[in-house]
Amino acid sequence: MNAVLRGITWEHSRGYECMVRSAERYRAETGVDVRWEYRSLQAFADAPVGHLAADFDLLVIDHPHVPLAAEQGFLARLDGAGFDDELARLSQQSVGRSHQSYAHEGHQYGLASDAAAQVSACRPDLIGEAPESWDAVLDLAREGRVLWPAKPIDAFSSLVTIAGGNGADINPAPGRFLAEEDALAALDYMHRLAALVPESCFTANPIDVAELLSTSDEWCYSPLLFGYTNYSRAGFRPGRIKYTDIPTGPGGIRRSLLGGAGVAVSATATDLGAARAFAFWVASAEVQAGVYYDAGGQPGNAVAWDDERLNTETLAFFSGTRATLDSAYVRPRTAGYIEFQDTAAPWVTQTLTGEITDSELITRLDTAAAQLLVEP
Repeated sequence: MNAVLRGITWEHSRGYECMVRSAERYRAETGVDVRWEYRSLQAFADAPVGHLAADFDLLVIDHPHVPLAAEQGFLARLDGAGFDDELARLSQQSVGRSHQSYAHEGHQYGLASDAAAQVSACRPDLIGEAPESWDAVLDLAREGRVLWPAKPIDAFSSLVTIAGGNGADINPAPGRFLAEEDALAALDYMHRLAALVPESCFTANPIDVAELLSTSDEWCYSPLLFGYTNYSRAGFRPGRIKYTDIPTGPGGIRRSLLGGAGVAVSATATDLGAARAFAFWVASAEVQAGVYYDAGGQPGNAVAWDDERLNTETLAFFSGTRATLDSAYVRPRTAGYIEFQDTAAPWVTQTLTGEITDSELITRLDTAAAQLLVEP
């Protein structure tokens, strides 16, 4: 009897339809049936992997979950299981450090089926060229034409991206998340931008902003948000969004916070061999540049990012953001990171809305880093 596997991904065509259509192709080729379900985008970022691994064979996860999930035994190793040649090939086909972000303690626990980082977005029919400097972003914002997703996880991501772009070290030592001068410099820009965008931005995520940019001519640009190729494709929404590299910091540094998604295998999968085989198949260059992309997916494989057809169909989404992806920053690889992020992210938005001061935020970040961003 052919295997029947259950998979859990997240609620968007970029996360769900691409897996469903890929699974249909896989079933036609192999007879193995992979049945996908989805959870919300917020649950994708927050839901404990252990709960999902108990119920599903295949998991699409955010890479910061890997250290804790691996240490608690929820995820199956993908190395040393008969796929090492494929694993070596995928490591050479990584967009930036996407592939590496699913490794922990010398073992691989996920494959980069999706690559993303905070990038910029514009309506080329309304703006022409996107701003290349942060000063130019503020000038455009003063005209009332800029949106910026600043709900907690996105505001936190922007703090990290802007500080990194200024040359700051993130989590440079135990008990320190950002040096005070580095945090204040990033927050200064964030406060100025926050004063110039609609108040609704403080509860908006990247999908919310992309929806507004693509359905209204009132706004034309967003400086920092996770990219979605769907909005760059003809016919997806009335207006097409062009995603570009983010404005550079001093010395041309980008260091955008790395996002994306990876396909992992539950340690208690009903058929480990079949689950691993599907994971490697869906992460392969041929599938990523073919059925996976065609069904709305955002590939994690660099071969797909270099594909001329894919770039032509997405207003050069892949080539236009590649420099940002290649220099992207990988969040701390400690088991306590997810708890740190969930705890700290609301504080950043509260700082932007004036509920807490910059100095209080810096103190809280350092206190939480001392408790959670340490090796056991």
